[in-house]
Amino acid sequence: MTDQLKRAIHEAKTAKTTSNPTDKAGASSEEQNFDMSESTYKTTHTAVRKARRFAMQGLYEWLVTDRRFETTDKLGWKDNAPHDIAARTRATNAMHTVHIGYYHEMMRDIPEQIEALDTLIGQHLDRNIDKLDTVEHAILLIGAYELQNRLEIPYKVVLDEAMKLNNHFGATDAHKLINAVLDKMAADLRDLEVQADIKANRRSSQKAAAPAAQPQPQTTDETKAVTNADDTSETPTTTGKPRLSANKAIKRPRANKAQANISDYRASKKASAQGHNEAAAAPTPESTAADVGLQDSNLVNSDEKSKD
Repeated sequence: MTDQLKRAIHEAKTAKTTSNPTDKAGASSEEQNFDMSESTYKTTHTAVRKARRFAMQGLYEWLVTDRRFETTDKLGWKDNAPHDIAARTRATNAMHTVHIGYYHEMMRDIPEQIEALDTLIGQHLDRNIDKLDTVEHAILLIGAYELQNRLEIPYKVVLDEAMKLNNHFGATDAHKLINAVLDKMAADLRDLEVQADIKANRRSSQKAAAPAAQPQPQTTDETKAVTNADDTSETPTTTGKPRLSANKAIKRPRANKAQANISDYRASKKASAQGHNEAAAAPTPESTAADVGLQDSNLVNSDEKSKD
């Protein structure tokens, strides 16, 4: 806060406390004539972007009025100087979020360097600069001024901000012309910066492609055999069970109830059939005695028949 601002605030407070109307009038007049310092305005990237927008509109107004009258030898019609346009803009717009210093710089320097900037733009155009649309001309003037005079701003930022201005004010396909002209201009005015950026992009692309270009190890029969042996080998534990690992899962057999019932049924049938055969083949005591009796009777009958 400057001393002038502190003084104005103090006088305004004292004017409210006093009852003298002349002091109030004096204080109010001093507040009206007080010009706030530009250091109180914002200087962020958004504030600079808004300054570019207001500068583009101011340059457009200047190009269609005083600049056009100057090129057509109607100097008596000139009554719209760039500083007047900037004063009207500040009076009719809320400029507390705009980088006022950069806005005034562009509105002052670009009209002063208009001949050199037009020559620089015309070197990369395929047409006469008078054939350009006024919005495109104003955007190219801001881009050429930043590339030539504001070296602290990266050239990619200059191109990106020009594209944003065209998207907001320009025609649909005008970005092709603006991008082509500013890209060629950057290669001339910012050659070291452009080459350094190209080399950085090339190194990053090579690093990204390096892992994919590494040769894969060839798998021979011996390595396959060793791999298979390692996969099939199971390390026994103290309990005798195979060790479980995350890489190899052991499949445990699951009992099939239907198959078990069928096996049990077959086994029971087979056992009953064998038991029946053994019971039929084994002689009982009664049958053995009867057979012996029959044999004895046969023997007696055969002896008697031989005696007769």
